[in-house]
Amino acid sequence: MIIVSNDPTWWPVINAYRVSSYFLVAAFVGVVYDWALTFGQEVELVWRQRWSLMTVLYLSVRYFGILFAALNLLDSVPTISLTDTVSWIMSVICSWTYVLVFAMLWVIMITRLHAMYQQSRKILIFLIVAFLADNIFNGVIAVLTAMHTLGEELILSGTYQCTISYMEGKLLLYSIPWILGVVWEVLALCLAIWIVIKHFRELRQHSTGGIFKDCFMVLMQTHIFYFASFAAVSCFQLIINLSPTLSADPSSMEAQIYYGILQILDVVQSFVLGPRLILGIREYHAKLVADSDAATCMTSVAFQERVHISTGSSV
Repeated sequence: MIIVSNDPTWWPVINAYRVSSYFLVAAFVGVVYDWALTFGQEVELVWRQRWSLMTVLYLSVRYFGILFAALNLLDSVPTISLTDTVSWIMSVICSWTYVLVFAMLWVIMITRLHAMYQQSRKILIFLIVAFLADNIFNGVIAVLTAMHTLGEELILSGTYQCTISYMEGKLLLYSIPWILGVVWEVLALCLAIWIVIKHFRELRQHSTGGIFKDCFMVLMQTHIFYFASFAAVSCFQLIINLSPTLSADPSSMEAQIYYGILQILDVVQSFVLGPRLILGIREYHAKLVADSDAATCMTSVAFQERVHISTGSSV
């Protein structure tokens, strides 16, 4: 369906789309900038290393993130004309991309926690059951959303917008996956903090561990940054859902600022800090290998010098 109008009453809607597009441009630039900033590390620590599940997860989250931000940008720029069908397809792709990336971030967290708990079978089974329950539910919600949404093309005073009409009761439908996501992140953080405290107590009692302590610190540092970003996203989502003024007038400048900040934080949490969960550990591992090689080289040089001195003195 296409709506063409030059009515001034549409100007707040036009302004809202324009403001929203600025934030989406910022989100896209942020994802691309982070990719360019870490591309050298990506080549050394991902592309040139032996491929594994973590390699696939890193590349998927990284490049799905760029695709997600690009599609959102194309769908929001007022100077780009898209049909209602194309807009609906892009909306479905973005929805499923987010579902898949969320599942991949789950797998990354499960792998980290499984390693931190020394490959405990019980913790692995518990995390896999929680993973399947949450992500199957998210998949069902994505299917229902795609089946009950309609695209609408708007041509307003020479600008182009596409709106997606959702089914009734979408707030409750979307709140359930959000609540489950919050529960999962809090659970993952608590499990990580518990095992770190337990290991630090054991290391203090036995007065050992340098590498293990540093490794756990790296894991916790990246995890806390990721959780802090998730907490920020959740707070903004909660404000938007519960605020009567934002819900009553979503085209207002205040509402668009909240929506825009939420979009930027959401992209940063999933597609910037998500890949860094893997990149940070691989960077730490590469540093350990480099330090080990340097120590081996210094030991070899010292050994050769001692042999040379002893040989020279005997001649």
